[in-house]
Amino acid sequence: MNIKPLLDRVVLKAEEAEEKTSGGIFLSSGSQEKPQFSVVVAVGPGGIVDGKEVKMYVKEGDKVITGKFSGTEVKLDGEEYTIVRQSDILAVVE
Repeated sequence: MNIKPLLDRVVLKAEEAEEKTSGGIFLSSGSQEKPQFSVVVAVGPGGIVDGKEVKMYVKEGDKVITGKFSGTEVKLDGEEYTIVRQSDILAVVE
């Protein structure tokens, strides 16, 4: 099953959370922070949103940074995804 986002929505798959700190301490899954780096899985077509034309700047495969609590989390076929508006994406990592 595929997710096809509408309008200015983007589907993201989070990268794995760090299991070990830079000092070498292993973290339990409950104490790991939600990752802010994600990979774009699907991009909506853009269009007119709230009376303004929205052009999509991200594409599938881009690595992006989002806010910690942005978007809607969904689980599909055992995989977890986050659906956000393009405006919730803070930066593209090159």
